[in-house]
Amino acid sequence: MNIAIAGYGVEGKASLAYWQARGDTITVLDERNVSDVPHGVPVVSGPQAFDMLERFDMVIRTASLRPDKLHSARRVWSATNEFFTECPAPIIGVTGTKGKGTTASLIAAILRATGRTVHLVGNIGVAALEVLPGIAPDDVVVYELSSFQLWDLERSPRIAVVLMVEPDHLDIHSDFDEYLSTKANITRYQTDTDVVVYHPTNEYAQTIALQSAARKVRYGTMLDGGVYVSSDKFFVQTDPICSVSVLQIAGVHNLENACAAISAVLAYEPQLRSKEVEIEQGLRAFEGLPHRLKFIREVRGVKYYDDSIATTPGSAIAALHSFSEPKVIILGGSDKGISYDNVIMACQQTGSSIVATGMTGETIAQLAQAAGVTCRRVIGQMDEAVEAAAELAQIGGVVILSPASASFDQYSDYADRGNQFIAAVQSLSE
Repeated sequence: MNIAIAGYGVEGKASLAYWQARGDTITVLDERNVSDVPHGVPVVSGPQAFDMLERFDMVIRTASLRPDKLHSARRVWSATNEFFTECPAPIIGVTGTKGKGTTASLIAAILRATGRTVHLVGNIGVAALEVLPGIAPDDVVVYELSSFQLWDLERSPRIAVVLMVEPDHLDIHSDFDEYLSTKANITRYQTDTDVVVYHPTNEYAQTIALQSAARKVRYGTMLDGGVYVSSDKFFVQTDPICSVSVLQIAGVHNLENACAAISAVLAYEPQLRSKEVEIEQGLRAFEGLPHRLKFIREVRGVKYYDDSIATTPGSAIAALHSFSEPKVIILGGSDKGISYDNVIMACQQTGSSIVATGMTGETIAQLAQAAGVTCRRVIGQMDEAVEAAAELAQIGGVVILSPASASFDQYSDYADRGNQFIAAVQSLSE
């Protein structure tokens, strides 16, 4: 078959290897200039890359590429669709605006503690097609699914987890309705033998869940067999599971993520209700993902936390509410078309100071001034932002990099931004 790989990032490279191994003829198409395509593979790059799609039998869409950019193709497919079609093992899918990676990782950790072979793939950074050949029918797949991967998905996972949803990626999606509609594909094709685990109070998560034919479980409540927190313990119905103290990651929002994860595991394997030890071992084994509210260092009585993954106001607000100490938050980056009013209000309510950086920093600084929130505007790089935060911080307080913005104005991605924050913090003198 004559196949085009449209978009040559991490997923595109995995798609190239996968379809090459099947013996198909491959051409790489990308609007950017790409230089690391294997020798002998034709490449069409630049603004006209998608002008002749009709000559291919199938076009493989990379996740962040809008499907309507490929409207002239005879058939559009994706790595996610291919994986869902060919995967021999059951899939637990996780989506939401924030918390996907942590929740998916907690699910994987708990299942591994029971002795299961688990494959953690998707938006977390592992291209699903890379691991597909090694998956056995008795294994379990935990798939972190972004809106981009869900955009044109034609199947839904056996267990779907829908965390809190808020506006995001409005620089790519035409509007929030489109974003929400793509998220809904995680449950759209479920049957009554499947399960959807969803946020108990978020109206958008509820909207997605209620369209599903699957059994519905609200985590964070006693209802439906969901897991909740009471008296510093995780419970399912009236049965205690373990102390919340076994969780190695900070923040009230991570207690919610853990409730979602345990609820999903119990929906998949109900007999685990009698295996509290394995659940506790799984929770304890997970020490957190990079750039997700990770403690870096204490300098001159101030603790520094890297939460560079926080690219939405909601995730920055969650970071603010994770600490009772006086806070300085570093906000700003590239613009995703999102309002910052709520995060400024949260800073006002928590008495937090702001260091405003990047492309959205000017808007953030103006909003802070109007709200009477202490704010230092920094035009330069991360080392200058960290120095400004250190000057604003109080002894016994915390500094959090939780930008509520994407990173692409000054950094290659959120990890690059987080790594530069870590380096700047490590350079601070005692």
